[in-house]
Amino acid sequence: MNGTDASAATTPQVDAGPRRRGPYSSTPARRAQIVRAALASIAEHGYERASLRDIAARAEVTHAALLRHFASKDDLLLAALAQRDADDEEFARHIMESRVPAERVLSGVLENEFAHPEQGRNWLAVTVAATNPDHPAHEFFVARRERMRSHLSSRRFGTDADGEELSADDKVTMLMAMIDGLRIQALMEPDHDVLPLLEIFMRLIATPADAG
Repeated sequence: MNGTDASAATTPQVDAGPRRRGPYSSTPARRAQIVRAALASIAEHGYERASLRDIAARAEVTHAALLRHFASKDDLLLAALAQRDADDEEFARHIMESRVPAERVLSGVLENEFAHPEQGRNWLAVTVAATNPDHPAHEFFVARRERMRSHLSSRRFGTDADGEELSADDKVTMLMAMIDGLRIQALMEPDHDVLPLLEIFMRLIATPADAG
């Protein structure tokens, strides 16, 4: 046996076990990183043009690693939509904690949205597409509108009581319709500040709080 053979024979072989794919390969942190990358890609390119490979590159993972977390682009869209809603709710919570008048809470959220018109246009396109019952996000948006209805039907927004001409449900329906319309109006006429109209509308439909 020559020297090389002897060395190989006497060197212990260490079983390294299963190879790990990196510290974040199967963690919630890596999954959240992919969702954030999807948010950015969809906001920039729109859902149809946002590719899984672009999202993987933004998240600094391989295409295969992305698919270990999300089986399809549709699954990733739903996760991105849920994260966007969570971000909006957190932003609204901070506004409410600042004790601004109730009619300014919604306009504050929309003001942040309107500051990024191209992103707003791409997300609005997803919303419109999801009106088709066959769209992968259709059920998400149906449930989302019910959550919005629940949030807006509250004493905080003064829409929880029937008025002389409008029921509480009528108020919320009109409010949601106005928000949808203002999104389009802001994109069509970006130099026209439409948010004061929302604040006026909120004051018109709000039910005054009891004196006590």
